[in-house]
Amino acid sequence: MPSYYDQVSEAAEFIRVRVGRVPDIAVVLGSGLGDLADRVGGALTLAYVDIPNWPPSGVVGHAGKLVIGELAGRRVAVLSGRAHFYEGHSLLRSTFGIRVMGLLGVKTVILTNAAGGINTSFESGALMVIDDHINLFGTNPLIGPNEDRFGPRFPDMTDAYSKRLRAIAGAVAAERGIELAHGVYAALHGPSYETPAEIRFLRTIGADAVGMSTAPETIVARHMGIEVLALSCITNMAAGVLDAPLDHAEVMSTATRVKDRFIALVEGTIARL
Repeated sequence: MPSYYDQVSEAAEFIRVRVGRVPDIAVVLGSGLGDLADRVGGALTLAYVDIPNWPPSGVVGHAGKLVIGELAGRRVAVLSGRAHFYEGHSLLRSTFGIRVMGLLGVKTVILTNAAGGINTSFESGALMVIDDHINLFGTNPLIGPNEDRFGPRFPDMTDAYSKRLRAIAGAVAAERGIELAHGVYAALHGPSYETPAEIRFLRTIGADAVGMSTAPETIVARHMGIEVLALSCITNMAAGVLDAPLDHAEVMSTATRVKDRFIALVEGTIARL
């Protein structure tokens, strides 16, 4: 059976021979944020199921396709949807796309997600730059023998989310009149939403938002030396913040409502890179 590295290499080579000029920036789109992929010019679109070894994404709001072309004057790869740990994928599988991007030569990745707001100053529809994360998955995508061709055994996570990229996003938001918060993202594996008691705990330990992705991808990206910017769309307030039940339909509805601001922020940031 091919090794994990060989599987990633096969997928990267499959993409490379089809796109010609490979991208230097990748964007991963979270729930309901897939409209950005439609703005890629001269696009080559590959369904995840057609790329060797690439895990499918089965969640509503995740298109499950890779779009490569031009956006804001740069060559980009847009991952429209991601595979989640809670779908039954291992963390090796759910971070597979980031590994492929790294072997293609991508040096910058913009991760996006839909998140629940823990910080009570947030409102549904807010946009947040992730300054740091708290990984509460209970595991790590680097567990197991280290593959030195990917990166070092003990990667530093002091600057997991690039200060340079965060500053660029902040400047773009200010220029375009987009209100942009900063905060800490708590990553839990789901798929159940958190209880009110869990949200109180997360607020106590310093989390501003909570979601079910992003942290494992960031760990893998940093392992490969990829610079990371992560943006959360606060699509709902977390359990107990408001007296209302949580459901995925609200996530999708809010993401649709804020998509123009989100797209403007991402495109403006890419143009500055």
